[in-house]
Amino acid sequence: MDRNTVIAFFLIALVIFLWPLYTKYVMPQPPATTTTTTTPREAPVTTPSDPSPVSERAQVRQYEPEELTTESILPEADETFIAIDHPLYQAVVSNKNGGSIVSFKLKNYQKFDSTLVELINGENWNNLLLSFVSSLDGQETSLDNHWYTDNTLETINVNREVYLSFYTFYNDQRVEKELIFNPDCYKIGIETNLASISAYVSQGLFSIGWPNGLPSTEKNTKDDLTYFKGYAFLGDDLHTPRAKNELKMERLIGQTNWVAVRTKYFITALIPEQPAPSAEIGGIVKNGGKAKHNVYSVSLHQSAQEPSLIKLYLGPLEYKRVKGLGVDLDRVMNFGWSFIRPIAKGVLYLLSKMHKSIPNYGIVLIIFAVLVKILVYPLTKKSHQSTKEMQAVQPLVAELKEKYKNNPTKLNQETMALYKEHGVNPLGGCLPLLLQMPLLLALFQVFRSTIELRGAHFVGWITDLSSPDTIFYLPFTVPIYGDQVSVLPLVMGVSMFIQQKMMPTQASGQQKYMSYFMTGFFILLFNNFPSGLNLYYTLFNVLTILQQKYLTPQQAPSVITAGKGKKAGKPQKK
Repeated sequence: MDRNTVIAFFLIALVIFLWPLYTKYVMPQPPATTTTTTTPREAPVTTPSDPSPVSERAQVRQYEPEELTTESILPEADETFIAIDHPLYQAVVSNKNGGSIVSFKLKNYQKFDSTLVELINGENWNNLLLSFVSSLDGQETSLDNHWYTDNTLETINVNREVYLSFYTFYNDQRVEKELIFNPDCYKIGIETNLASISAYVSQGLFSIGWPNGLPSTEKNTKDDLTYFKGYAFLGDDLHTPRAKNELKMERLIGQTNWVAVRTKYFITALIPEQPAPSAEIGGIVKNGGKAKHNVYSVSLHQSAQEPSLIKLYLGPLEYKRVKGLGVDLDRVMNFGWSFIRPIAKGVLYLLSKMHKSIPNYGIVLIIFAVLVKILVYPLTKKSHQSTKEMQAVQPLVAELKEKYKNNPTKLNQETMALYKEHGVNPLGGCLPLLLQMPLLLALFQVFRSTIELRGAHFVGWITDLSSPDTIFYLPFTVPIYGDQVSVLPLVMGVSMFIQQKMMPTQASGQQKYMSYFMTGFFILLFNNFPSGLNLYYTLFNVLTILQQKYLTPQQAPSVITAGKGKKAGKPQKK
């Protein structure tokens, strides 16, 4: 690997390390308003029974308010649980809050311990709560108890569109809430009707919320926690507040298209059928577990004067699914800077298309690396040739340095004139690498944060292309390197060393030791990178070695011919 390549990789490393610091200090601090809290409870463990058929819409008993109200013979509703057997997930719904999701396991995604990914824990179980400020006394009112349902099934099999209805009473007036499940997607419809009590609702607005985000699902908890974010999308503005030491919900006034909370690979979002008039969002910094992390809560405001419909998306942060919602929810996905995003999305699209025909993502990455190498072959060939041309003109440059050693300005002028005279571009070796930089950054974004590579097995010890290919752990932690030992970074380091040995000009002195230092530095740095990324970089280096050995002329020109037939080895007469 030549010096220009080392510099290019070093710049990539700087971007990787400095970008989080940059975003930390440029993001605005949001103002704080109302404070809300929730009391966590351990979610019940419910095992779904054998699936049973269910009608398309559960019929609700019809009661006359004067015959049956919250003040009469209606017994207090005990908390009951209904198992939902969906093609994509297993869920448990409580009648509390009029349908609160107390368990949500994804069938197509497993954790590192082979159990299904669970998106509900003891902190966010109290979700989809309806609340409002009472116009009678100005107090916050939560409709969290005394919800009823006529459903008598322990398990509902979602093989068609299914409606699960709940109802309660407030001031002798009936309030309804209905969950709508579709068999082919992660969206859950939430239809609410508070029209009968709109006179008791201050400003005619109630809220429906999702507290305390989502739990961590990855083995590398520290890495997963860095992606915990809360969002509110108002108009065309994506609002992302900072978490505080105390939870303070910020009221956002304006047409709100959705609110969402994400982790590295999963997301929950509340998407109203019509833009909501306002929303609330807030985050709190918690110190529990292995690392300090941020936990976000979100809620939407809806009109109580008419029925409303909200779609809950609870599932994987899969680009195709999220993009297909048609509400720009994919903007929460990090594809890099604006000029990098189209390239990153194109790379992801191509990998996904290839995976439909090739079931192993590792093989897909190998084929992709070969295709990219073919694509950039003219650039790398030009870079190699420019390096050799620079090597051939170095004797003349050395003469100029000796002649004008006491006049740096004149030296620079004469050196540039020499390059121009002999048609040598001093940036010719570096420019092709800079042109490849957007592709390298796009690949980095795709490989480290897209769910498509999560849990993707390649071969042998490489069981997850989204995480390091660790073979064993050290009893101590090495700065930058971490506490695990991965194989692919070591192989990549060997390939970098071989490239350095194949350079047209061998480094000497400080440059030689700097090259060795950078090779060691990248071994340390890439040890924590996803194995899919390391597999690509390693194979790309191997292909570059083969290109230099078999496809690029090895003989460096001893004489450079200028445009008018002049030779570099002979001084030109003026």
